[in-house]
Amino acid sequence: MKKTLMALEQIGKRYNQPDQANGSILEDINLQIREGELVSVLGPSGSGKSTLLRIMAGLVAPSQGSVLYDGKRIAGTNPGVGMVFQSFALFPWLTVLENVKLGLENRPMREEEKLRKALSVIDMIGLDGFEGAYPKELSGGMRQRVGIGRALVMEPDVLLMDEPFSALDVLTAENLKRDLLELWTERKIPTKSIILVTHSIEEAVYLSDRAIVLSRDPARVISDIPIRLPHWRDKQDPLFTSLVDRLYAILTKREAKTPEAAEEQKKKIEKVPAVPAGALTGFIELIDDLGHQVDLYKLADQLSLDLEDFLPIVETAQTLGFAAIQHGDIALTDIGRRFADASVLDRKEIFRAQVQQHVPMMERIIWILHSKSNNKMERAFFEEIFEKHFGAEEASRQLDILIDWGRYAELFTYNEQTRVLFLES
Repeated sequence: MKKTLMALEQIGKRYNQPDQANGSILEDINLQIREGELVSVLGPSGSGKSTLLRIMAGLVAPSQGSVLYDGKRIAGTNPGVGMVFQSFALFPWLTVLENVKLGLENRPMREEEKLRKALSVIDMIGLDGFEGAYPKELSGGMRQRVGIGRALVMEPDVLLMDEPFSALDVLTAENLKRDLLELWTERKIPTKSIILVTHSIEEAVYLSDRAIVLSRDPARVISDIPIRLPHWRDKQDPLFTSLVDRLYAILTKREAKTPEAAEEQKKKIEKVPAVPAGALTGFIELIDDLGHQVDLYKLADQLSLDLEDFLPIVETAQTLGFAAIQHGDIALTDIGRRFADASVLDRKEIFRAQVQQHVPMMERIIWILHSKSNNKMERAFFEEIFEKHFGAEEASRQLDILIDWGRYAELFTYNEQTRVLFLES
């Protein structure tokens, strides 16, 4: 049995701040990170993946539960981890060497030793010759290498990486992934485990030994999948694609609800995916053109969409009853096929019926507009209601989508200048 480097026990995180909803982000997270593992963390947008990583690092305190490093509970910064951020997080006034050496700022060692370690890491990450360059002189990929170097120079047991490739172009990201994987598989770095937050299922299967899948609102661990394919992995290998399909199926699976739970859900204000009606229409048309059913992995690849952009549109199609997921495929339902084949006016009628049936928030908006003698209501009124559940930023985003859907379905209209929703007579 491999040694457990870090453990999370019943981790929960709840925000109770004026600008955020009063609710759980993470709930009952239990994980063990073992020596020799590269672990990916997957989940829908807003599922708390980055928050979980910051709790592991000790940068954010959990509301409940404990983080253990080397068997001991930590309070404050975790001494055994290094962290790589999506945004590079370099100091523009420092050179490559100075940025990397910054990782050793608080280490009790002589300056000559810090310099030796920093130069060694710079050579290892492929930036030899750029020691005196400033971040503005570097490409995005080179800047991220500096961020990785700054984390590695600390010789952490666990390297935490928060979507480190997402801000890079495709070719640069692929090159950096291969270089990181080479350092890892050939044990050229002292790190004993890597935890990677990613929004790419393919990336997770390509790099990882395990894939942790989180749900949303609040985030819980819904699956822990071992990936036992040898490196280097062929993305065309049927075993590779079957694992990708399996993860897509897990992430798009909808939890079956009892009639009582379904009725209770109607009373709640729940998020809707941020997908405009026009995008959903095009998505349904595409599935129809592909024979009414298509593999999720192939569809995401064809659309060049990562998980953060792809899952919301799949979820919307499911929520409104236009599509269903089975064994990693998405297939149009009967109503979805009717929608795809309908005229413009008939589509609006079908969409109207599905939104009213499946989106309780839309029904509340319509009820409120009908209850007013002039059939009008200011946007601010609805935002105030939603803010109690989602926080200010998400409340505005939710209302934008509901207005888009309501206008498309001709349930109501909206005046952007006066910021008023109203029913047309």
